[in-house]
Amino acid sequence: MARSSSSSSSRTAGSWGARCFPCYDGERGAGFNGCNVPDDLLPSLGATAAQHQNAPNRLRKYLVCPYDPRYKVWETFLILLVVYSAWICPLEFAFMRYLPRAPFVVDDIVNAFFAVDIVLTFFVPFIDKKSYLVVDDPKKIALRYLSTWFIFDVCSTVPFHSINHLFHKHGLGFRFLNVLRLWRLRRVSSLFARLEKDIRFNYAVIRCTKLISVTLFAVHCAGCINYLIADRYPNPARTWIGAVMPDFREDGLWERYVTCLYWSITTMTTTGYGDLHAQNAREMLFGISYMLFNLWLTAYLIGNMTNLVVHSTGRTRDFRDMIQAASEFSARNQLPRQIEDQMLNHICLRFKAEGLKQQETLDILPRAMRSSISLYLFYPVVHGAYLFKGVSSGFIQQLVTEMVAEYFAPKEDIILQNEYPSDLHILVTGEVDIVAFLDGTEQVYGKATEGGLLGEIGVLCNKPQTFTFRTTKLSQVLRISRPKLVDIIQENAEDGEIIRINLQQVNSI
Repeated sequence: MARSSSSSSSRTAGSWGARCFPCYDGERGAGFNGCNVPDDLLPSLGATAAQHQNAPNRLRKYLVCPYDPRYKVWETFLILLVVYSAWICPLEFAFMRYLPRAPFVVDDIVNAFFAVDIVLTFFVPFIDKKSYLVVDDPKKIALRYLSTWFIFDVCSTVPFHSINHLFHKHGLGFRFLNVLRLWRLRRVSSLFARLEKDIRFNYAVIRCTKLISVTLFAVHCAGCINYLIADRYPNPARTWIGAVMPDFREDGLWERYVTCLYWSITTMTTTGYGDLHAQNAREMLFGISYMLFNLWLTAYLIGNMTNLVVHSTGRTRDFRDMIQAASEFSARNQLPRQIEDQMLNHICLRFKAEGLKQQETLDILPRAMRSSISLYLFYPVVHGAYLFKGVSSGFIQQLVTEMVAEYFAPKEDIILQNEYPSDLHILVTGEVDIVAFLDGTEQVYGKATEGGLLGEIGVLCNKPQTFTFRTTKLSQVLRISRPKLVDIIQENAEDGEIIRINLQQVNSI
């Protein structure tokens, strides 16, 4: 947990974690989903429970936990209202004189919800970014909010349209003030930032959704602004829309809006069919500004999409390069067809195994957690091997935690005859031929099936391997190095004697 402070105005996450943060609740921790761990509540290095012994056990009265599920629902509801505001605000800015009264009534209702949120923010604790303490002092909460986003939130919530009607003002000034509602879009930006880190959602889908949303919003805003320029121009015939629709102000709102979107999307994509184009200096200036903005937006979109594509296809490209290099190596050195096939099969299998990211996942976990996973997965296999019949459970646990799982493609050699012993192998799944070469001919002496040991005589007796072990189908094998195996046997003398007896009994049959 983060270090506590002597100040009575700040409390650590551990002081009220059982109430607000399931990840700090010892009784409910087993049901906690790790993807919901707040990134700003990681404990400081060296923090101890003793540092929090004097901390209160509850959040201050009347305050709202920022990670409470009900507060999260409230934030999600506000996001939906932000999406509505992002669409209706540019539309009202351009078509205010043509819109019915209903949208403005809805605007007042939406503003009321955001006004409630302004009041609610004064009761939501925050995390101090320097000390990583949860600050629940109402005065500090209010001071922080008043010194940051309060003014902007208030300006974006004031019902300027209702004030406009009250004073019978219809100029552009109130329209520009009404555009302040777009300040709420910062909530959407924060939402996408959280979703991109949430493991419950696909990163590529979230990223593409964000890019599409930015593009649609830019198209919508540009179309509405360009219509406003035409609508306010003294000579409607000399406007981009009036040149093709002389009585455009008499046409339906939907038809004019679609025409605006059509102009905006063709300009953004630089298609420019020529049927709608600037007719006066105002429109030309806006067109120049919009196309310069499109240069940045296009670079942003292409850059993000390129990163997504490269990320998804980079491994495949490297795999094909490796296959090509292996084929060229085999041809240049005139290797036998059998060895070339083994090389290519091994590379293909390695590509598939790396795609699962099993080993990478295990490597980032603590040793105790890796041991628990290995025991769950491989304990029955090792315990069932003839060499370890009768040994203690602790001995098998030591073995399992040191073993590494590997995959072998069909017709791939695991151990070669006369090879110096380095590893003991246990076959988990698959099938292996036991092969020997006598007088230049290859003979199959038997087969090893699931649970069988490979090369145990050479490893334990420290002599060259007597057989070649070759897979006949896709096989999974557990491997432990000889030095580690010998060390474990020496530490457990009684179990080592049992292993010696089991080896003698099997080889004497």
